[in-house]
Amino acid sequence: MREVIAMFRDLARAKQALSREESIALLIHAKRGMLSVLGDEGYPYVLPINHWYCEEDGKIYFHSGMHGHKIDAIQHCSKASFCVLDEGTAAPDSWWLTFKSVIVFGTIEIVADHETALEITRKLSWKFTQDEDYIQRELEEAGGRVLVFALVPEHITGKRVTER
Repeated sequence: MREVIAMFRDLARAKQALSREESIALLIHAKRGMLSVLGDEGYPYVLPINHWYCEEDGKIYFHSGMHGHKIDAIQHCSKASFCVLDEGTAAPDSWWLTFKSVIVFGTIEIVADHETALEITRKLSWKFTQDEDYIQRELEEAGGRVLVFALVPEHITGKRVTER
């Protein structure tokens, strides 16, 4: 008889687990991560992407063009995972790093309201530059072509890893 596996697994090395607060802090501060969706012919499609974690609703927001492999994959299957990691710290006189990582499993939803999408894009942009004039110009030039989507977390797991 086949063993039933829980939808979301516990960490194999529970002592390395980050608290929920540490995991959320890393999601807030990390500039980029890797989004994984189900791509063409069932192949995983993983792409580097910047994001904004909204503390009010707990969702992770992304902006995108309106067409392409990522959007096709999301329309086919809304399940996704997203991974971020910090820069790590090196042990003295050693090659290895100790770093923190967080993986989020959830479903993707498109932000349908255009004004809301522009406001989220503004907040995401603010993470990279506080140049309000630049952000405003970008929104005026490309805002009509932007698509915003959110990863709605179903499971968040973080851990500290020493790679040796």
